[in-house]
Amino acid sequence: MTWIKTISYDASEGTLRKLYDRIKGPDNNVDNIMMAHSLRPHTMEGHMAIYKYVLHHPRNELPKSYLETIGVYVSILNQCRYCIDHHYAGLLRLLRDNERGAEIRSALDAGNPAAAFDGRELAGLVYVGKLTTDPVGLESSDIGKLRDAGFDDGEILEINQVAAYFSYANRTVLGLGIETEGDIIGLSPGDSTDPDNWSHQ
Repeated sequence: MTWIKTISYDASEGTLRKLYDRIKGPDNNVDNIMMAHSLRPHTMEGHMAIYKYVLHHPRNELPKSYLETIGVYVSILNQCRYCIDHHYAGLLRLLRDNERGAEIRSALDAGNPAAAFDGRELAGLVYVGKLTTDPVGLESSDIGKLRDAGFDDGEILEINQVAAYFSYANRTVLGLGIETEGDIIGLSPGDSTDPDNWSHQ
């Protein structure tokens, strides 16, 4: 599951068990990306807080499906199969349109979001691509392009934070050899009405 030791749900106790109970899915399943933090539970708590607050918070204004699209695109650019598998499944669940989902996936896999998006959604993905692959090349004019496309600064912050979170998650996965074996693909703490609900459904 990972290249480092992890502590299973059944072997957990104390603070770790409390965190596992907070994030677990059906049958006490804990995603491997979270179990990878088990030797330092405080890092799991930090990871979940960032994840829930940037992707599944009630005060986000951009559609959750668009934020998931950003996550899938960043994960494709970083070649993180684990996050692609989980979040593409989540995207399909949100879209409820497998044909549209396949169109999006094909465009992102090809590195050509213009094949599936236009307008401000495309502008956001262009920014995400540059932030992921050439962050030092970003300039204030890149933010200006997002404003010109119709995003306000709060929405730009949402795009930035989701893209930044997924690069963090991708590097956690790739750096520790985390695999999907044993995971239930596509579960997420999706209750956006309660930012403190981390349960995976």
